[in-house]
Amino acid sequence: MVRHDSASGLRFAAVSLILCTANVCTGAGLSSYALLLDDDEDDGGGGDGSSSFSFTPQMQPRGLVFGFYDETCPDAEAIVASTVRELYLADPNAAAAFVRLFFHDCFIHGCDASVLLDRINGEKSERDAAPNQSLRGFGAVEKVKARLEAACPKTVSCADILALAARDSLVLVGGPSYPVLTGRLDSARGFYDEVGARIPSPNATYAVTLDAFARRGFTERETVALLGAHSIGKVQCRFFKDRIYSFAGTGEPDDSIDADMVEEMRAVCGGDGDGAAPMEMGYYRQGREVGFGAHYYAKLLGGRGILRSDQQLTAGSTVRWVRVYASGAHGEEMFREDFSRAMVKLAALEPLSGSPGLVRVRCSKP
Repeated sequence: MVRHDSASGLRFAAVSLILCTANVCTGAGLSSYALLLDDDEDDGGGGDGSSSFSFTPQMQPRGLVFGFYDETCPDAEAIVASTVRELYLADPNAAAAFVRLFFHDCFIHGCDASVLLDRINGEKSERDAAPNQSLRGFGAVEKVKARLEAACPKTVSCADILALAARDSLVLVGGPSYPVLTGRLDSARGFYDEVGARIPSPNATYAVTLDAFARRGFTERETVALLGAHSIGKVQCRFFKDRIYSFAGTGEPDDSIDADMVEEMRAVCGGDGDGAAPMEMGYYRQGREVGFGAHYYAKLLGGRGILRSDQQLTAGSTVRWVRVYASGAHGEEMFREDFSRAMVKLAALEPLSGSPGLVRVRCSKP
């Protein structure tokens, strides 16, 4: 059931103010940082034809409000935040795991926690689909859910847990904070057959990646900003080993990768590319702790993209946004602004409210 109270409108109206005070102003006007674009890279080129985003948080998604659990479970968001922090301190990889789960969930039938479900009556789950087999953090989500069930039984949805945990995880690794509207319900079923068609693989081409995001309503600029989440986490060698040993069957590495980077990647993956140790996505040398940020884009310009889908952002019209985000302090600020706005948009994709939605007691079971 969707709850509305007299204060919900005021809470939602506060979203814009919160975004602006967090240096993530979401006004509909053009960003001042568009001035960083060279004249020959203006919107008259092959981009999306817009210097500003089509989405504004003032367009309230149906069923979502700010502070949905204020009356039914007033400590809900604090419980999520504290548990996510505890899990992160025990294992820093938990942050990237929560963010990836959120992305992969929302890209199918919206943010409905369908990605968390186990098989139902023997039917394959979204977790069985190839793009999702490397997902981690399912147990971490259940730990958050268990604490919420102890405090407020059958109240807080797994879909809202994912949305909140992704934001809280990003903050822990140095990312921007942004408001998360709540009130989502959980799906009673998964959508295995749709995962492969909607989620691009790590080796997807430039065109496939852009098309996948465009079909979910994201512009080029938003897509490049969202892929900045690849500045954190780790990736297994099997997702990029073809680029460092025999790219496209040539017997040579992908020539778009910096030669030193090829050696770093081979050192992690071993002679056959099947090394067990995953490679850090931080785009710095192994062993150096790095957090969320626009350093990702600077490394792409230097040919140090680990995934093909990352490096190809420098090969087409999207390179203009890569250059802007990599342009120092102003570019970093613009990236954080754009990323925050795109995450608000992602969190608003097709929220499930009312029948047939439900609140699962365990996130893996309907």
